[in-house]
Amino acid sequence: MDQRVDQPAASRRQPLKLHIVDANDGIIATAGLLEGFAGAGAGESVLVLAATAATIAGSLSVGGAKWAEEAADREAQLSLASEESAQLTANPADELAELVRYWEQKGLSPQLAAEVASQLSARDALAAQLEYEHGIRELPSAFAPVRDGVAAALAFLVGAVIPLLITMFVPGSLEAPAILVAVIVSLTITSFIASRDETLSFGRVLVRSLAVGVGTMLVGYGAGVLLF
Repeated sequence: MDQRVDQPAASRRQPLKLHIVDANDGIIATAGLLEGFAGAGAGESVLVLAATAATIAGSLSVGGAKWAEEAADREAQLSLASEESAQLTANPADELAELVRYWEQKGLSPQLAAEVASQLSARDALAAQLEYEHGIRELPSAFAPVRDGVAAALAFLVGAVIPLLITMFVPGSLEAPAILVAVIVSLTITSFIASRDETLSFGRVLVRSLAVGVGTMLVGYGAGVLLF
């Protein structure tokens, strides 16, 4: 078996960027919902209730989805590890030969490739096979899906709390513009952090984030006006 299956894209991304995306989702989703209720003429108490429900339901949904995704990824990786372990037990010489060919394809001489493969296999044959065949450098712990799910839920919660606090403490007549300003400021900050983390263009990241955020709010407000 000489193929390479990459780990899921989400597991390769930098954790900080993932948390920023979840926080942005919290900001945008809650603000868009509130603008829809505001466009429909909802009172202040309804807006607070809607923001609270969106914050709680959204954080639980995002956290649960992340947990389920990471748990499924972990199960898939453990299944691959089990298959590779069985192949190593049944045909250790064939597995070593595959590892040697892999390093030869990477540009090493046959002698050096054989030496590298032998040393890696002697240290941890299963880890060597998993990395070269499937791109798995470390099997996730049983706690990892729970940790990632909780982190995603908390990140969404942090974002969603911003429009929620505005509905609770800003006068009703100023809520819509205040939410818009808060969303723009929040997305600017998170876009700056994301661009630094990924060495991307801050301007492009900001434009994309604002286009989605402001667009969602405008659509939500328009829907509230037209449908109610």
